[in-house]
Amino acid sequence: MAKKHKNDKHLDDVATDSAEAKKERKKAYEKEIARLQVEIAYLQSWVQASGARIVIIFEGRDAAGKGGVIKRLVERVSPRVFRVVALPAPSDREKSQMYFQRYMAQLPAAGEVVIFDRSWYNRTGVERVMGFTSEDKVRRFLQVVPHLEGLIIESGVILLKYFLDVSEDEQERRFRQRIDDPVRQWKLSAMDLESYRRWWDYTKAYDEMISATGSPHAPWWIVNSDDKKSARINCITHLLKSIPYERVESDEPKLGKRQKRPDDYVADSIARNIVPSVF
Repeated sequence: MAKKHKNDKHLDDVATDSAEAKKERKKAYEKEIARLQVEIAYLQSWVQASGARIVIIFEGRDAAGKGGVIKRLVERVSPRVFRVVALPAPSDREKSQMYFQRYMAQLPAAGEVVIFDRSWYNRTGVERVMGFTSEDKVRRFLQVVPHLEGLIIESGVILLKYFLDVSEDEQERRFRQRIDDPVRQWKLSAMDLESYRRWWDYTKAYDEMISATGSPHAPWWIVNSDDKKSARINCITHLLKSIPYERVESDEPKLGKRQKRPDDYVADSIARNIVPSVF
C-alpha cells in the first residue's frame, strides 16, 4: 500500500473542516429561518387584527432566487392572509384594458398581504427587452408609476419593493444546474434562456427602471442573492423591520372535552378502498 503523503493528510483535514463548516452554516441558517417565520406569524396576527394592507413586490434577474424568498415567507402562514400573485401573460381581453388594470384588481383588502412574484414592472423588464411593448409606452410607464405608487400608499397600503440581483457567473451556474436536474428543468423557460443571452440588455433596462421608479415613498431595495441562504435571511429581516407590526395578545385556545361515543353508534360495514402502505 502506498504511503500517504503529508500533503494528502492536509487536504483531507481541509475537506473535513469544509464539510463541518457547511454543516454548521446550514444549522445556523435553519435556526434563523425558523425564528423569522415565528415573527412572520406574529406579523400575520397583527395584519388580521389591525386590518393592515401590505403589498410586497419581488422583481429581479432570472434565477436570482425570488421563489425561494417567497416560499420561506409564506410556508408557515395562511394563504388567506398572505396571497402570492404571479400573473400569466395577459389575455386578449386584458391586452385591451388599461395596463395597470389587472394588477390593481389584485391589491389587498383589509387584513391581507399581497406578494407580487413579478408585477407591473414587467413593462420595464421582459416586455421592453423582448419588444412586447413600444418604447413610448415604456417612457410613459416610467413617468406615471411613481405617482401611481404614491396614490396606493396614500390610501393606507404599505408598499415594499425588492430587486434580487445575481452575478453573471452565478446565474449561469444555476441555469446549468436546472438543465442537468430533471426536477428543476420546469424552472427553465424560453424567456429564461433569452434573458441569459441578453444579459446586458436586461442590465440597462433594470438600471433605468430602478433609477426612474425608486422614490422616497417607494424606494427599491436591492438584495444580493449570489448566496441564496443569506439573501433569504437578509431580505426577510429587512421586510419585518420595515413594517410597524406589534405582537397581538390572544387568549390561549382550549380544546374542551370531546363528546363520548354514542351508545347506538355502529361502525359502517361497507368496504373501503384503503391506500396501500408502501413506506
